[in-house]
Amino acid sequence: MTQSDLPYLRHDTGPGPRTAILWLHGLGADGHDFEPLVPMLGIPADTPVRFIFPHAPVRPVTINGGMRMRAWYDLTALAPAPRESGGHLREAAAAIEALGRDLRAQCPRLILGGFSQGGAVALATALATALRPDGVFALSAYLPDLDAAGMAIRTEPGDCGVFQAHGLSDPIIPVDAGRAAVRSLESLGLTVEHHEYAMAHQVCEAEIADLRAWLLHCLTEG
Repeated sequence: MTQSDLPYLRHDTGPGPRTAILWLHGLGADGHDFEPLVPMLGIPADTPVRFIFPHAPVRPVTINGGMRMRAWYDLTALAPAPRESGGHLREAAAAIEALGRDLRAQCPRLILGGFSQGGAVALATALATALRPDGVFALSAYLPDLDAAGMAIRTEPGDCGVFQAHGLSDPIIPVDAGRAAVRSLESLGLTVEHHEYAMAHQVCEAEIADLRAWLLHCLTEG
């Protein structure tokens, strides 16, 4: 997967955006998945944002019987912990890093995030590439085994804030996986805003409200 192979949707909330939000979808979805949330986030007119929703490549996914679908990487197991194709994960992080660099040439600030598998790629990209986003959000996600994927965590991952949210009854990525990610991120010195909700593997209104508050803080700081 290369940058040229990564199509995406673009949605500007107003003219002259100075912040880009790069939002990655989950397994089997596409860039349209979270596009309807843009109006719900209520971005103020005086802080316009460029939302970018990329589409993952179509590939066979082992845990789904080899069915071809959009996936940032092949998942070979979910239990006892998610196990991903390290080569695919590295490719995804490299493609997102390249897209992020292009966005930085258009907008000085960059926020990176995603849902489930997309959130895992967002965390991996923030920790193991030179992109250094100004903020990261991970929704119903986990932190992949970067060592197993051959990806080294940068000595100084930066001071970007992290928003991490998870459903208490998530049957796909258990809440304990989200909690483990929070502990790992905090051990690296990152500030994590952690939320849990009475939901499964999904998003809910309270989560959207909390994410909106976090995003607005990112848009106005500095």
